[in-house]
Amino acid sequence: MRVITDFHLHSKWSRACSKDLTLRNIAAACERKGIQFVGTSDFTHPRWREEIGADLVEAGGHAFTLKDGSSPTRFLLATELSCIYKRGGKVRRVHHLVLLPTLEAVDTLTERLNARGSNLKSDGRPILGLDSEELLKMVLEAHPKGLLIPAHAWTPWFAVFGSMSGFDALEECFGDMTKHIHAVETGLSSDPLMNWRLSKLDNVFLVSNSDAHSLDKLGREANVFEMKEPSYDELHRILSEQDVKKFIETIEFFPEEGKYHTDGHRACGFFCEPAETKRLKGICPKCGKPLTVGVLHRVDDLADRAKGERPRLAVPYRSIVPLAELVGDVLDVGPASKKVKAMVDKLVADGRTEFGVLLDVSEGELARVAPPEIVEALVRMRRGEVEVRPGYDGEYGVVSIKGKTKEKPKVKQQTLVF
Repeated sequence: MRVITDFHLHSKWSRACSKDLTLRNIAAACERKGIQFVGTSDFTHPRWREEIGADLVEAGGHAFTLKDGSSPTRFLLATELSCIYKRGGKVRRVHHLVLLPTLEAVDTLTERLNARGSNLKSDGRPILGLDSEELLKMVLEAHPKGLLIPAHAWTPWFAVFGSMSGFDALEECFGDMTKHIHAVETGLSSDPLMNWRLSKLDNVFLVSNSDAHSLDKLGREANVFEMKEPSYDELHRILSEQDVKKFIETIEFFPEEGKYHTDGHRACGFFCEPAETKRLKGICPKCGKPLTVGVLHRVDDLADRAKGERPRLAVPYRSIVPLAELVGDVLDVGPASKKVKAMVDKLVADGRTEFGVLLDVSEGELARVAPPEIVEALVRMRRGEVEVRPGYDGEYGVVSIKGKTKEKPKVKQQTLVF
């Protein structure tokens, strides 16, 4: 069975997140998207933990489902934790995705975090004054099948390789515990092709998730595994045993659309390629303040091989533009408009899902339910024929299928499957 999973998202108890992010709403949104296995998110928050216990029941393989049986969507216990601490004379700010198989393990970890003085009530993604290595030890003590995955690994301010507060290697962050890191999350602003340039990542899988703060962002990135049914135990086995045959592919943002892809200064509306940043000595030419160094620049600094090499654990990937964005681009309206909603509803009718429409439904079937310009846009997206104004310094990039952007775009042609 082909299982699409997104195990990094947030609940209504996380700051700046939609109040619509309830377990039932997440399950329904996953059915529409075509996601079979999704993270609960935020399991250390006491109110959300109550809802998880009240609404979910284990369904085998340490996967959970709604108690009322209203959805086939399976859940796995997951959360994002923010570690802020000093190491090597520098303040480190590193976000981690933590997955656990049982509620008992969740409660054990939560109790230990509370005992360390962590304020878990403040946010669904709490800030911990813990070293990343210490957190990894606590996760494995809570359950030997616990997983800690560095989240959005290249984000400048809050990531293991972040230019502002991270490290240059996993070993610098996790020390002797590095052997227990089985995967790294690439984040929206990078893709596998970029990460393959680092031989330091050859012994870990690259995973992709949405980090969704609202229902419509679910599945903007995802992972695809071969499983008999959605199962935490099988997910852990695939990652820890490095079973490349069962990790089918990842589904990616075009990384230029990520809000930290290239260098720039948002307040001035200025962005540039890494070579230009170096020429400018890291200073914004409009105001004289430092530029925020983006993911592309950071990858280039740490890379030790040329683009195009494929490491041992590399899995294929395909890049998408979210369906509402694609339709909105064609119709010249915003992705939240009524016109877009009506067209997307038509596309996902009769058993079709958003992922199916974006990646798998035949051109002939699409032509029966959508106008030619929508079909053409979907086909061009599948071929990687997009126009891009890259994101920078917290500003999302603009990806256009039909060639219209507010600013003159930089054009990129990309093969989607490697």
